[in-house]
Amino acid sequence: MRERISNAKRVVVKIGSSSLTNDEDGHTVDPNRINTIVNALQARMEAGSDLIVVSSGAVAAGMAPLGLSTRPTELAVKQAAAAVGQVHLMHQWGRSFARYGRPIGQVLLTAADAGKRDRARNAQRTIDKLRILGAVPIVNENDTVATTGVNFGDNDRFAAIVAHLVSADALVLLSDVDGLFDKNPTDPTAKFISEVRDGNDLKGVIAGDGGKVGTGGMASKVSAARLASRSGVPVLLTSAANIGPALEDAQVGTVFHPKDNRLSAWKFWALYAADTAGKIRLDDGAVEAVISGGKSLLAVGITEIIGDFQQGEIVEILGPAGQIIGRGEVSYDSDTLQSMVGMQTQDLPDGMQRPVVHADYLSNYASRA
Repeated sequence: MRERISNAKRVVVKIGSSSLTNDEDGHTVDPNRINTIVNALQARMEAGSDLIVVSSGAVAAGMAPLGLSTRPTELAVKQAAAAVGQVHLMHQWGRSFARYGRPIGQVLLTAADAGKRDRARNAQRTIDKLRILGAVPIVNENDTVATTGVNFGDNDRFAAIVAHLVSADALVLLSDVDGLFDKNPTDPTAKFISEVRDGNDLKGVIAGDGGKVGTGGMASKVSAARLASRSGVPVLLTSAANIGPALEDAQVGTVFHPKDNRLSAWKFWALYAADTAGKIRLDDGAVEAVISGGKSLLAVGITEIIGDFQQGEIVEILGPAGQIIGRGEVSYDSDTLQSMVGMQTQDLPDGMQRPVVHADYLSNYASRA
């Protein structure tokens, strides 16, 4: 798997805030750290790989110019810091890549961009065109307009979504930790975990949260790595200090193996990135048919329609107790479905006898482990 990562053609590299800013200098962007990272990125590109950089650090980089000593929690202040910091951050990325005659292109995305298929495709085309034109795409979540509850949560998950969006061959997550340990690596009894093939390899692992300037700790990185593996992307998790060997032979850090039964591109998007427009509650029999039987969702198994939605939108599929069991692309609008609830297919009028959600356009969460 490490050889596969080292030979990957299209690689997404995510760098955490702590690896780009200087904690001792008021969380300013550190040009020396960025230069070291760019040197390694350039070497990998010269070896023939296409790289997409997911860069954290906008909020952290805006703290010093705005006189903030701690990472803001108030949404408006966070957005202001991101607006200021993004300028400083991209300036340093641009200066550093300019040493090699490479232009950069800034791509700011929101959860809403990934959640709408047409906007996601537009973002994909932009990133592809930047690469074709010789520019390095620098991607970040658009914190200046993202709102609480309508964002990716952290840049680790964001990087996993981007890796899926661009059909990456590998994802490299870089932070300030050499890899995954079963507990805090400062604990002398902590054991290093070099490979994660499935959930069994994570039993007993205690992963922490974010640091002073970042939002994603080890827990979010493990979650993001497993998310990427569901779309068939192998992941290497290590420290930014190891970026050289990570991008050379990948003989550092922790490797997360991709799932053999990986989700299709559509099902991955529907489960993890798509916006949802409403909800459909099912009875126990329909839940069993959807999860275990791989069946299409029929009107007879529906007990409630929640929200207003149109034909072709993504809806959440709920169990009897309200638990989310999956998502699907609905074949009818909510008003039409209200008149179909609980009805047998043969009792429905002509033109309304097709499945509410076809099995090909229905994804459930039961196989995520």
